[in-house]
Amino acid sequence: MNKKKKVVVQLPAQAKTQSVAERYALELEALDQVAEIVEVQARTSSEFAQAAADADAIITSWGIQIDAEVIAGLKKCVVIGVGSVGVDMVDVEAATAAGLVVTNVPDVFIEEVADHALMLLLAAGRRTPTMESMVRDGRWFEGRPLLSNVPRLLGQTLGLLAFGNVARCTARRAAAFGMRVIACDPYVSELTITEAGVEPVSFDELLRRSDYLSVHAPLNVETHHLLNADAFARMMPHAVIVNTARGPIICEADLISALRSGQIAAAGLDVLEQEPPAPDNPLLTMDNVVLTPHVASATTRMRPETRRRVGREVALVLRGRWPMSCVNPTVMPRVPLERWQPYPMNRGPNR
Repeated sequence: MNKKKKVVVQLPAQAKTQSVAERYALELEALDQVAEIVEVQARTSSEFAQAAADADAIITSWGIQIDAEVIAGLKKCVVIGVGSVGVDMVDVEAATAAGLVVTNVPDVFIEEVADHALMLLLAAGRRTPTMESMVRDGRWFEGRPLLSNVPRLLGQTLGLLAFGNVARCTARRAAAFGMRVIACDPYVSELTITEAGVEPVSFDELLRRSDYLSVHAPLNVETHHLLNADAFARMMPHAVIVNTARGPIICEADLISALRSGQIAAAGLDVLEQEPPAPDNPLLTMDNVVLTPHVASATTRMRPETRRRVGREVALVLRGRWPMSCVNPTVMPRVPLERWQPYPMNRGPNR
C-alpha cells in the first residue's frame, strides 16, 4: 500500500478539544484515501517554512503569508490549496516559478457575497445607519428631508469593477431593482459581459457614469489602490461605493477625504485596508459609511462547503490530476498532471 501524502494545514485557529481527524473531517472526505493532515504551530513565516518543508501539499485560508520564503523551503510540495476566492495570502508568482499549483474556491459562496453587496448598496444608498440613529435619538422628522435628496434606485446606474462570478450574480440582483448595469473588466470578453445584459465600459467610463460602484476585483499589483483620489475626482458627487472584494483596492485615506468633502456621497464596506480597523479609523464614526466585518460570504453553508472543496482540489492534484480551479494555469505544462477537463476561459486570472 502506498504511503499517504502529507498535507500541512494552515487555517484559522480552531478548538483543540477534538482529534485532527475530527477537526478536519470535511477536508478528509476527499483526502483521507491519499493523505494525512498535519497541523503546524507557527507564529512566523520562518517557523512555518521549517515545519512544512516536507509537506506534499498545503491548505491555507488566513494567517501566515505563504510567501517566497515559505515556498523556497518546500522540498516536496506540489499544490497549495486556498480556502477562499482571493489568493492574496499566497505569493502566486513565487509558487508558479517553483512549479507549484495554486488552487482556490471561486464558486462556493458567490451568491452570499452578491447578497451582501446588494445589502450594502441599499443600506449605504438609503443612509440606513443615519436613519436608525435618528429614530433612536428622537430625531424622527429629520430622516425624510435627508432622503428627499437621494435619487430612487430605479434607473440608477450600477458600475461593476470586474465581472467575475460575484459581479455577475450582483448584476442579476441589481436588474431586479430596475438598475442599469455597466462593467469594466479587461480580462473578460465583451461578448460575455453583453450576454449578461450588462454594458462593457472603460475604467474612465465606469467612474464617470456610476451612481453606485461595486468592487469585485482581485487584489494584485494592477488593482492595489486603483480607487484613489484621482478616481474619486472623476466620480459624481452623489455616487456610492460598495466593496466586498479586498480592502487595499481602495486607498482608504483618499476615500475618507472624498467622503468628508462630499466628493462622493457614501460607502458600504465589508473589507478594509487594515482588519480589524484601528479604533481611531475615521470610517468608524462617519454617518455616511456602512461597515461590516469581512463577513459577506458567511452563512451556514460557506465554511463547510469551502473546506470540502479545498480538500477535493488538493486531493485531485495529489492523485495526479488537474484541479477544477487553478489560479496559475501557466504552470500546467511544467507539472506531470493529467488534464482531465478543460480549464475555464470565461474569467480572468483571479489574482
